[in-house]
Amino acid sequence: MPKWKRWKKTDVQTLQQLVNEGESWEVIAAELGRSVEAVQQKARRLGVDVVVHTPPTPPVTTTTTAKFDSKELIPVQKALEILAAALKAAGEPGLDSIEIQRLNVVATLARTYENLFARFMQYREIEKQVVELEANYARLAKEKS
Repeated sequence: MPKWKRWKKTDVQTLQQLVNEGESWEVIAAELGRSVEAVQQKARRLGVDVVVHTPPTPPVTTTTTAKFDSKELIPVQKALEILAAALKAAGEPGLDSIEIQRLNVVATLARTYENLFARFMQYREIEKQVVELEANYARLAKEKS
């Protein structure tokens, strides 16, 4: 890399675009083919704020790293069994209004739990993929520098 090279209008636009996208100093510098220091100085002169994303300390607990007692989670099958029992009981003749309300609450909670559990599992998978992508990105950035 040359000691010094002139900033073109397109370089400044790229710098501002990457800043707006929230890219780190290292990514911006690599994209522009300049040192991190040169990019930082130019950003300062332009009055551009770069938000550098650094991993928090201590690490954030995510659904994939959260420690919880699996006994606290009801398997979806159990939630569906509770829902089925509530629906069956609701069909019984002679129920008073309080029992009907109770069964309605049970059924609503079982459906809600099943939906939230399914979303929780989807989020865990997405987080797992994001963690893998971040690790790959960090490895590639390290290899590139």
